[in-house]
Amino acid sequence: MAGGRPRQFDPEVALDQAMEVFWRKGYEGTTLPDLTGAMGINRPSLYATFGSKEALFEKVVERYLNGPAGHLKQALSQPTARQVVEAIFDVEKRNLIQKDRPQGCLVVQAALSCGDGAQAIQKLLSDHRNSFQELLKDRFEQAISEGDLPSGANPAVLAREICALNYGLAVLSADGATSEELSTVTKQFMVNWPVVEERVSTEAMNQNESDA
Repeated sequence: MAGGRPRQFDPEVALDQAMEVFWRKGYEGTTLPDLTGAMGINRPSLYATFGSKEALFEKVVERYLNGPAGHLKQALSQPTARQVVEAIFDVEKRNLIQKDRPQGCLVVQAALSCGDGAQAIQKLLSDHRNSFQELLKDRFEQAISEGDLPSGANPAVLAREICALNYGLAVLSADGATSEELSTVTKQFMVNWPVVEERVSTEAMNQNESDA
């Protein structure tokens, strides 16, 4: 008797389903039965399409960074450094409180603590976090060169602060913080945002005196 035809499925949809499982349960907490059950496929189909569990997770992370977390890189194109940071925080807060997806951030929570067998996954996520921090540092360096941030600002420290607060928001959200509570945190941070002091040039002062 001939075997049945293989089940047809959409790999893009399956990736979204796998992403939700990894996001909710973490890398090590997610089992192959969890994945195949959520994706509606069997193990041979999973391996044939996505490779190993680790390879599937890598694809999920890329999808996450270009989807739910895609606003992070998009924010870098805002015209001022302050608007970059406000865009990051504003979209992050909206994303974190959505009820139709797991709470928190996949890139933060999926493998902060793991066994020896998942250290490659831990490094993968760490590399992604560090990569964005470096992009943010570069953007703040650009802001200093354009006169948008004061010359005394430290781009590396500022980028680290933004990332630390952003990832902290994800943890607070996972613990049940409301949008208002998250906004209180980010508003307090922005109170101390470095600004360029306005200086009146000697020429302008002299002009004002001559006009008086």
